[in-house]
Amino acid sequence: MYKGLGHLAFWCADLEASAAYYRDVLGFPEAFRMYDEGGKAKLVYMYVGPSQFIELFTAESPKVPHPERAVSYSHLSIEVENAAGALDVLRAKGAPIDTELKTGESKCKMFWSHDPDGNAIEFMELPSASLQAQANARLAGTKL
Repeated sequence: MYKGLGHLAFWCADLEASAAYYRDVLGFPEAFRMYDEGGKAKLVYMYVGPSQFIELFTAESPKVPHPERAVSYSHLSIEVENAAGALDVLRAKGAPIDTELKTGESKCKMFWSHDPDGNAIEFMELPSASLQAQANARLAGTKL
């Protein structure tokens, strides 16, 4: 059911400075960006390895769930083979289900849960049309 860790996500005070750090200092190439309605970058995916990313969000987002810690860890993502099947398994085991299965902006299939401490966990399937799968194909073999 599980393929591995998909990404770790962080809210950033300065999205460009954080992207530059992960790119220029740590050597992780930029995989893709997503933009708000005004054309401003709202998140940047950094490629760590096949299906492994660091997701950087701007802390200016209206979706920051805990404004008191807006520059911090956001969530853990676990890549799954089949999101619908994983949702059924977790529901049968009594896991809290925070969202039903949906298609994300990046065209991944996803749903959300959380651990006993309230830490958000995203479960993602990466169909070939997803930006993550396209980045994997484009960046395969990249030496870090």
